[in-house]
Amino acid sequence: MIRFLILIGYTILMMFLQVSGRLNQYINVHYRYLAIISMALSFILAIVQLILWNKEEDKESTEHHHHDEHDHGLDKPYQRGIAYLLLALPLMVGFLFPTVSLDTSIVEAKGFNFPLSKESVGDPDVETQYLKPDTSIYFDKTDYDKQMKQALSHYIKDDHVKVTEENYLEVMELIYNYPSEFIGKTITYKGFAFNAAQKEQSDLFVFRFGIIHCVADSGVFGLLTKMPDGQTFENNEWLELTGTIHSGYYAPFKREIPMVDVTKVTSIEEPKNQYVYRSF
Repeated sequence: MIRFLILIGYTILMMFLQVSGRLNQYINVHYRYLAIISMALSFILAIVQLILWNKEEDKESTEHHHHDEHDHGLDKPYQRGIAYLLLALPLMVGFLFPTVSLDTSIVEAKGFNFPLSKESVGDPDVETQYLKPDTSIYFDKTDYDKQMKQALSHYIKDDHVKVTEENYLEVMELIYNYPSEFIGKTITYKGFAFNAAQKEQSDLFVFRFGIIHCVADSGVFGLLTKMPDGQTFENNEWLELTGTIHSGYYAPFKREIPMVDVTKVTSIEEPKNQYVYRSF
């Protein structure tokens, strides 16, 4: 009966996450079908466990057999208790702990660093908030280069790059991988302001929080901006900006990075879903 309750709990949790819209804060929305499949499988297994439990109850009531005749793998009560607790733990976390949208306080607490070498990318011991999305760790070099060049061909012919919710992470990855191809182009995109204080100056980045596959590879992605004279913005203020891409030396990172000379900027409402997702 406990196994039935745990499995039906997983079914309800998956349904709850989808109906409430909280699923998109855990995984890439393009993988929503996996959650639907897991919900269906959990429901089927729960029904199977219910049927087995009913059969076992009927057998005990008619034949009075002892449970000692059955080998369930976990014979001792404390072993079964630990197993059930581990299985129920995701349910307790999913139902009892609220999801919180990321904001600039996360960036301030962790900081962010542009990877200075390819060796740092994908290193599990390096906790880094990337300015650029990096999907190279999921492909071999040949396939990755082929995919990037194919994606680049969609934008290289246009002088104005329009960044949407759907292509945000793809465009940012391309800009950082091929900055020379984008220098001089106009870009329009939306994000939240983050003022990075560096000694006597404050640099304003416009970011989005993005998820590549799941929350484990999420990060903060965007570009350093140079706003028109006299225009300043508070952290977490949502903006839509248009400007020209150029490259400049950024001392804190000790390297050249893409930047945006902003020509037009307006404050906008915070979007219902603050995350963007990588399409493959």
